[in-house]
Amino acid sequence: MAAATLLLVEDDNRIRQALRMALADEGYDVREAATGGEAITQSLMPGIDVVLLDLMLPDMDGLEVCRRLRAECDLPIIVVSARIQSDDIIAGLEAGADDYMTKPLVAAELAARIRALLRRVRGTQGDSPRVLRFGDLEIRVDEGVVRRHGVEAHLTKTEFRLLCELALAEGKVVTREQLLERVWGYGYFGDSRLLDVHVRRLRRKIEPSPGAPRHVLTVRGVGYRIAR
Repeated sequence: MAAATLLLVEDDNRIRQALRMALADEGYDVREAATGGEAITQSLMPGIDVVLLDLMLPDMDGLEVCRRLRAECDLPIIVVSARIQSDDIIAGLEAGADDYMTKPLVAAELAARIRALLRRVRGTQGDSPRVLRFGDLEIRVDEGVVRRHGVEAHLTKTEFRLLCELALAEGKVVTREQLLERVWGYGYFGDSRLLDVHVRRLRRKIEPSPGAPRHVLTVRGVGYRIAR
């Protein structure tokens, strides 16, 4: 895998320097930002592959940074935060993060999460040409494009990969464990909030009525399937 450039957004200088050195040892090029404003400016410049985002920043809440970035681009975002409550984790994912890690960090685990995220993002570029249709949905696997009634739905790379995994199963149930493994690329330690939030985000973008979905259906206690 080609070397990647990370943007590390952290206002605590000691934590930032320690993470920078640990990630540099893993072969990453690490850029730094200490404020939300710097994070937004640098993220929108060419060359950044993944954003590592702390939530407690001096100028604005990291959730707002996440929302602004998600409105402007589809860069992969991993929240790295000391906020460990369930509501905080869900809020981070709802704001648009692809993954959420709590402090204190294990550098090797963070590096593994980054590698898995990069494999997923880069893997979509090499998929075989396929166009899948489910009712009013058209999924162009090779192009990373989804249209509903001919209008493009702007999905993040993670949301797109999640939809593709369901679509490629052609109506069969895909278990929660399978989705976590296939979409996120590693065991997520049984924490299915990540999957549930991404399904909600996906439904808001592709379903006429997200509260009564027609395409992405829940199979209670098992997983999800796609319907025409």
